[in-house]
Amino acid sequence: MARAFGGPNKYIQRAGEIDRLAAYLAPLGKRALVLIDRVLFDTLSERIAKSCGETLDIRFERFGGECCTAEIERVRNIAVEHRADILVGVGGGKTADTAKIVAIDTGARIVIAPTIASTDAPCSAIAVRYTEHGVYEESLRLPRNPDAVIVDSALVAAAPARFLVAGIGDALSTWFEARSNIESRTDNYVAGGFPATEAGMAIALHCQDVLMRDAVKAKVAVEAGLLTQAVENIIEANTLLSGLGFENCGCSAAHGIHDGLTVLEEVHGLFHGEKVAFGVLCLLMLENRESEEIEEMIRFCRSVGLPTKLADLGIVEDVPAKIGRVAEAACRPGNIIYATPVPITVTAVRDAILALDAFSRSIH
Repeated sequence: MARAFGGPNKYIQRAGEIDRLAAYLAPLGKRALVLIDRVLFDTLSERIAKSCGETLDIRFERFGGECCTAEIERVRNIAVEHRADILVGVGGGKTADTAKIVAIDTGARIVIAPTIASTDAPCSAIAVRYTEHGVYEESLRLPRNPDAVIVDSALVAAAPARFLVAGIGDALSTWFEARSNIESRTDNYVAGGFPATEAGMAIALHCQDVLMRDAVKAKVAVEAGLLTQAVENIIEANTLLSGLGFENCGCSAAHGIHDGLTVLEEVHGLFHGEKVAFGVLCLLMLENRESEEIEEMIRFCRSVGLPTKLADLGIVEDVPAKIGRVAEAACRPGNIIYATPVPITVTAVRDAILALDAFSRSIH
C-alpha cells in the first residue's frame, strides 16, 4: 500500500538559460565549483562567469571524461579546497553523475546543466560509476536529487544529432522497464525503494508517447540546425520524463544488458543510449513480448538511427562467445536485470540477445 515519488527540486528548460544560471545558483550558496565537459570548457566557462559577475565565488574545472573513482576523488579534493557549497555539473551524463557524487560527499547543493540530451542522468538521485576504461562498476543510490536542473535547449539543439538520438534510445527504455518492474513487483529507487506511484507510471508511459510522436521530427530538425516544438518535447522526454520515469519505476534488462555490453571493447565508442536501445529490444525478446511490438520497436530504432543488430554495435567476430561474456556480466548478483519478470539465467539472457539479433536481421 506504500508508495514514494522523487525528483529534482526545480526543472527549467528554455533557450539561452545557461546565461541565466546565476539566478538559480545565488539562492543556494556563495562558493560554486563548476565542472564542465572539456570540449565546451572555454566557451561555457566564459559565459557562466559573465552571467554570475560578482555574485558568486566560482571555480571552473574541466571534467576528466570518466565518472570513475580517480576522477571523483580528484574533483572532491578541488571542492574541499575551494570550500564549495554548490557543485554544478555542465555537460553530459558522466559529468552530471560526478558532480552529484562529489556534492553528496561534501554536503554541497547540486545543480545540473546538461549540454546534450543524451541520457536521463540529470534529474535523478542515481549515479553510475565506471572504471577508468569505461567498464560498468556500480550504480549508486544517492540520498538527494539535484536542487535544480537547468536545460538550455538552444545549446542542446546545437549539439550533433547523434547525442539527441542516443537520448531517445535511453528514454525508450523508460516505459518498457517500468512495465517490467510493475509486473515483477520490484521497488523503485526512491528513499530506499518503494512501489511506483500512479504518477510515476503515468510519466513513464507518456515518455513513450512523446517519443513515438516526435522523435523522427526532432532528429530531422536538429540535423538541419533548427529548434522546433518537437525538439523541445524530445529534450524534455529524454531528460525530465525519462529521468522521473526510471527513478520512480525502475530499470530492468535493457540497462542490465547495457551494463553487460560494456565488457566488450567493440562497444566503447558507442553512447550509453545507443547500447540501451539495443538492450530494450533484447528485453522485449527476453520477456517474450508480442512479435508485433518487437518489430515496431526495431523499425522505430531504425527510423532514428539506433542499433538493432549486433553488427550495428561492431560485434561481428566470435559472436556466441562474446555474447556469453555479456550475459555473464549482466547476470552478476545484484544487477538490475533481475527486476525483469521472467527467470533470469546466463543462458536465457545470452539466447535472448542472439535471438533478437536473428529476428532483427529477418526484418527488411
